[in-house]
Amino acid sequence: MTVNAQSSNTVAALANVALCHSALEAAMKRPAHLPGMVCMYGPAGFGKSTAAAYTANKTGAYYIECKSTWSRKAVLQAILKEMGLPDTGTIYGMTDQICEQLACSERPLIVDEMDYLAEKKVVEIIRDLHEGSGAAILLIGEERLPKKLERWERFHSRILDWVPAQPADFKDCLSLAKLYCPEIEIESNLLEKVYKASDGSVRRICVNIEQIRTEAVNMGYDEITLEDWGTRPLYTGSAPARRL
Repeated sequence: MTVNAQSSNTVAALANVALCHSALEAAMKRPAHLPGMVCMYGPAGFGKSTAAAYTANKTGAYYIECKSTWSRKAVLQAILKEMGLPDTGTIYGMTDQICEQLACSERPLIVDEMDYLAEKKVVEIIRDLHEGSGAAILLIGEERLPKKLERWERFHSRILDWVPAQPADFKDCLSLAKLYCPEIEIESNLLEKVYKASDGSVRRICVNIEQIRTEAVNMGYDEITLEDWGTRPLYTGSAPARRL
């Protein structure tokens, strides 16, 4: 990762950012006899990927975001590309190359969207990298990821810690408003409404804050209240009912 998330001021100080960072730091500082894989999991929209990207910048971790079409070879090729290393062509050669780089650099690895690898039944390639390098590895996935990984006992037993992502709280909502709507003062009562409508989802909070910011700009307001917002709907993630 090349962008410094802290200095670019694009990541709010959210609870899940701190949880993610702490989990990987603990794996990096673990005693040598303990396994070094940690897993953060939770529903979509909780800000896990944002937390992972921030953590990658803070720790210098190599970071990949898996795709639904990836095979074992595609996973290795993506990691090599992130490392800036050439593709050796064989799975055996690429695995050794990545293990060597992880061990020599002492940098961790973050694997986002780990569910795809579980569904493709190629999770063991990540265990091979961990065993071959001793590197700390952070896995990011949806709320059922721990259950999905149970079928691979040798993999599952090497998880040092399971970290459930937490729903956003009102403090997170305030932080997101300051970050993404700094030019508009949003009244706390309106933010309370945003928080309740968003049901713990960082993504929905961000969508609602942007809707409010756009409306305030269009109205020429530098401050917007619950009364100003009126009966306008907020985004809840549900599709609107079909009009008859």
